[in-house]
Amino acid sequence: MHKLSALPLLATLAACQSQNPYVADSQPLPPAPVQAAQQLDLSAYPAKPRDYGQYRTWRWQRLPAGTAWASSEQVQEALSNALDQRGLRPHRSGATADLQVSAELRLEQRIRQVTERYGSYYGHNPYGNQYGLWGSAPLVRSYTEEVMVVRIELLDGKDGQPIWSASAEALSSGSQSERAAALRNALQQALAAYPPN
Repeated sequence: MHKLSALPLLATLAACQSQNPYVADSQPLPPAPVQAAQQLDLSAYPAKPRDYGQYRTWRWQRLPAGTAWASSEQVQEALSNALDQRGLRPHRSGATADLQVSAELRLEQRIRQVTERYGSYYGHNPYGNQYGLWGSAPLVRSYTEEVMVVRIELLDGKDGQPIWSASAEALSSGSQSERAAALRNALQQALAAYPPN
């Protein structure tokens, strides 16, 4: 019996002893293009880290447009104060600014959902002897809110390349003074991550 079970094993081992049909073969690398010797491809290397400490002054790339929610002057003043808190000063006339700043303000609608659970209990519960009936059902309410979205973009003053951007939003309800406070708050939130680490 053991001899019969050994025959398939021997046949399998014999099949493994056959010649490998695959042969190792390699081709030489093609020659480099002629322009490779004259031109350095910088895209093959990572960009050097940006030194955000070199940016000290700014100017408007384009003035922010006003909305029914806030005037252009309000946005300019609030953003100027927020940039000042980050150590960025308006450039002096005649000098080149290190940064160009653009800001966009728009109103958008958001749908907020609130889930509340309502239930009832019927029976007796003397802290240990519990019996009765309990049931609950979720009540989902949807609210439409108008929010103000602020987007800030900073560009390099020399070459105009974008170096940083962020956005934030705030509720656009309330009195005019509450809206102005929300605008300042949104600008502070948008600039919270500048300069990046």
